[in-house]
Formats: sequence, C-alpha cells, structure tokens
Amino acid sequence: MRAGTHGVSFLGGGFPALLLIALGSRVSPCYSVRMPSGYVPIFIFLVIAILFPVVLIVAAKLIRPSAPFRTKLEAYECGIKAASDSRGRYTVRFYIIAILFVIFDVETIFLFPWAVRYRTLGWFGVAEVAVFLTILIVGYIWAYKKGALEWV
Repeated sequence: MRAGTHGVSFLGGGFPALLLIALGSRVSPCYSVRMPSGYVPIFIFLVIAILFPVVLIVAAKLIRPSAPFRTKLEAYECGIKAASDSRGRYTVRFYIIAILFVIFDVETIFLFPWAVRYRTLGWFGVAEVAVFLTILIVGYIWAYKKGALEWV
C-alpha cells in the first residue's frame, strides 16, 4: 500500500481516490474506479440516437431547394381551390368532450384486471369495483349536469 491512503488501495488512484479518502469512506481493495464496460454500448447508442436525427435535419435543410411562392404555400385540397382558411378555430366543447372521452376511456381500462382476477378477489374485489364504478358514474352525472356532453 502507498503511504497516505489510509489503508485504501485503488487501481490507478487519481481524483476519485482522493475524493473518497477526503470523504472518509473505506473501500475494499478490489474496488475499481473505472466505469463498468457494460455501459459503453448504451452510451454509444445514446450518442447515435441523438446525432442521427440532428444530422439528417441539418443535411435536409442544406440540400432541399428553397423557393417558396404563393401557389406552393396554399393548402392542397384534392385539386380544388381552398374554400376558407384551414387554420379555423374549433369550439372549446370539442376539446372538453375529447378530454372527457380520454379520461373515462382510460378509467374503463382499469376494469380489465378486475375481470381477469375477480374469482380470486372475492367480495373485496366486488366492493372495490363498486366504489370505482360509483365514482365513475358520479363523474358522468356531473359532466352531464354541467352541459359538457352537449355537442351543439
């Protein structure tokens, strides 16, 4: 062992060894400061995953022709002239109904695990589903009374 390492032997020493010594931790003699080689493929894949789209986007921007004109910038509607601006505003009710659909649809997915295991759950499972469906039905009733389910 080297002098001044407080009984800690490192493969290579360096900054990590000094940091561990400064923090007062005791490390077994077989400790390796180097990064495990199992992570190298993950980091290579990460670099490729980041660089690939960036390089392709930059290459496409450099290669593509850039000559915008009025006809080219118009919305294409099957060869027919556009009747109005395609960036029209939707009513808020459309978004509310869409969000309600997603919420209640996702909640019904939680019934499948219960349906698969209902025999093993017994009456406790029936009580759980009854509470769940009660909350779901109360939510539907609240949305209906607020008028959120009316389209027009």
